[in-house]
Amino acid sequence: MVAEPVTSRRMGVRAFINPLYLASGLLAIVLLIPILSVFVAAAGDSEGLWSHLASTVLPYYIGNTLVLMAGVSVVSLCLGISSAWIVTRYDFPGSRWFEWMLLLPAAVPGYLIAYTYTDFLEYAGPVQVALRDLFGWTSARDYWFPEIRSMHGASLVMGAVLYPYIYMMARAAFLTTPASLLDAGRLANRNLFWGIALPLARPAIVAGLALVLMETISDFGTVEFFAIHTLTLGIFNVWLGMNNLAAASQIACVAFILILALLTLETMARTRRRFADTSRRANTMEALPAHKWKAVVCICVCAAPIIIGFLIPVGVLLNFVLKGYSIDLTGAAAEAAVNSLSLSAMVAALVIASATFMGLVSVYGGGRLLRKLTALASIGYAFPGTILAVGVVTAAGLLDRGMASIAGYLFGDTHGGWLTSGIGLVVMACVVRFQAVGYGAVASGLQRVPSNLIEASRTLGRTLTGGLVEIVSPLIRTAVAAGGVLVFVDVMKELPMTLLLRPFNYETLATFVYQYAKDELLEEAALPALLIIAAGILPVIVLSRAISASRPGRRRSA
Repeated sequence: MVAEPVTSRRMGVRAFINPLYLASGLLAIVLLIPILSVFVAAAGDSEGLWSHLASTVLPYYIGNTLVLMAGVSVVSLCLGISSAWIVTRYDFPGSRWFEWMLLLPAAVPGYLIAYTYTDFLEYAGPVQVALRDLFGWTSARDYWFPEIRSMHGASLVMGAVLYPYIYMMARAAFLTTPASLLDAGRLANRNLFWGIALPLARPAIVAGLALVLMETISDFGTVEFFAIHTLTLGIFNVWLGMNNLAAASQIACVAFILILALLTLETMARTRRRFADTSRRANTMEALPAHKWKAVVCICVCAAPIIIGFLIPVGVLLNFVLKGYSIDLTGAAAEAAVNSLSLSAMVAALVIASATFMGLVSVYGGGRLLRKLTALASIGYAFPGTILAVGVVTAAGLLDRGMASIAGYLFGDTHGGWLTSGIGLVVMACVVRFQAVGYGAVASGLQRVPSNLIEASRTLGRTLTGGLVEIVSPLIRTAVAAGGVLVFVDVMKELPMTLLLRPFNYETLATFVYQYAKDELLEEAALPALLIIAAGILPVIVLSRAISASRPGRRRSA
């Protein structure tokens, strides 16, 4: 639980009179403006396009989105729960390696695995070529092979890289399952997995599934490459293809309803189920040794997700690089890499700075109202990138027009476009969307800080600002740094917002790879694609160590 603020019950709305609290509240409102702007844009005139979309393609978009969500759910749940239970319950050769290797697919963006599997499984790909050579087939009329560019293919490739959300949550829940409850299950002759462990882990699994489904709704690269018309692709097509921002915003509101339903589901899963271990010692279930055929089964079940979600896509890209097909990191590719690094560093710095400031101020004396407003400002991650792009464009356009009017009144110069003509839109959108990542890291760090430090510093003559800067900030430095790394990696992989909001002649590694893959030239962009994957491996290892340290009674590492 986050440390209680020093004077939260007394301050209330009066907290905003303090300049520090006022600045924190205004910053939170600024972060909320792009989200609220989506609904402002949706209230505009779509010139009759919305009614046409609602009667023709909108049900098709919603149906495809729901079917894709269902398919990705099945794949993610099967891969995530089975692997989490096996590495937690059984001790077999390589089990400690599998604990963190099962998180590696999280480093592969969904659009990259879609590109690589299309190349791997297409008619001219290595799999079908090997089958024709093996069986003597001469043409596609001689055999049947599943089409990867389909709803089933999209469900498989997206589930293969999104299951780590469920794996992380399920494994953390299994690690904290009290051994006393398992002993009670044995006495009652209950199946320990289906009757004890799985029901207890269900809230955590549902929370992970909600994250998977939100990522599924927000995906653009995979559905666009596979030609699956979902709500996200519909927003993109209506906005850019039909040049109708109001209709795109109205479709975004439909997607928001799905997101809201998922958030409600996740909240209910966390609040309605609880259990308590009344034993004196925090004993958790011990891993059982697996020998012979059981060990082989465990290895196969754990290796399958890693092979599908990481080794095959990385192997395809490495093969292109080793054969000399990929371009070097020079020219446009080098510029895209520099743009990605600078954009990611800029957004990470802004997110961590704003999250740290709002977190410290709201927790230590900001009052209940400010705490709620700060938490509300961190909901951007729940919105797909295309939805936030709509809100950012609307908000930036209003601000640009306002600043142009003020400049015209004061200086006679009505020139605008300060926010909408550069990378400012991309930065703003990424800060709003990934604010939740930074704020979550700051909040987790503040949970371990004693609540009376500020009071003690004030008795020594320090001001609130001095206490926060000199005492509390150094104590949450590790958590803040971890949050910055996660934000950096998320921005490196971000595609839809960057693709929609970037200025002309501005490419990141994600958009650079997208442009090549769209033109069926993935092999030439293999090296930039590998850089995106490499950027996500370090946080994967950090996450694995954090999950392992969550076992009760185990000494937590720094």
